[in-house]
Amino acid sequence: MEAAKKHFFSDMGVMLGRSMRHIFRSMDTIFTVCITPIAMMLLFVYVFGGAIQTGTDNYVNYLLPGILLISIASGIAYTAYRLFLDKQRGIIERFHSMPISRSALLWGHVLTSLVSNAISVVVIILVALIMGFRSSAGLLPWLAVAGILALFTLALTWVAAIAGLTAKTVDGASAFSYPIIFLPFISSAFVPTKSMPSVVRAFAENQPVTSIVEAIRALLSGQPVGNDIWVALAWCVGILLVAYFFAMRVYKKRV
Repeated sequence: MEAAKKHFFSDMGVMLGRSMRHIFRSMDTIFTVCITPIAMMLLFVYVFGGAIQTGTDNYVNYLLPGILLISIASGIAYTAYRLFLDKQRGIIERFHSMPISRSALLWGHVLTSLVSNAISVVVIILVALIMGFRSSAGLLPWLAVAGILALFTLALTWVAAIAGLTAKTVDGASAFSYPIIFLPFISSAFVPTKSMPSVVRAFAENQPVTSIVEAIRALLSGQPVGNDIWVALAWCVGILLVAYFFAMRVYKKRV
């Protein structure tokens, strides 16, 4: 058993290194993921921010959590794209003809998504600091924010794995991310939900992005989190488990 575990982790490390080399040889992937969220942050803060009433004088503080989620939702599309290319080019079958753990390749793509999205998140936070973002949070709240973002990334990455394994075209592999990117716009990411019509408000307050945004916003501002953090964690863990189950099922069936 110990030998099998060691074999799996060493194989996964090799696959992670392979995928990360692809990332570092094409850094435009990370830049592309960052550009749109940063442009949106600039637009909303400096153009629309003065007209939006959020109950705070520093709109970038209010906006940043939603921008981070949009960045992650954009980044996971590349996981589906790269996984689709491996499937289309027969790379997966080639690796499976070798004496390696069968799921190591899939985990390599998932962990690469976690690392590359973490880099994008750091870049966006640095830009937000230049724009005036400030946080009174200590180390533990920041670690909690990092944990929530990591769980959110893993959950969406396993959804991306399903798309990459089942898509028929390159465009189809990444198209699934568009609704996810749009989801923060119907949440409390940009404006308080109380300003929305009743039907839209009901949807906004009961979808995963709102609870995640509210939890991160409270943690960064040093305010009581309340039940939002537990709802956010429940959404992230629930999506993660369901997506992981179906991704592995599709992976075993298709490959």
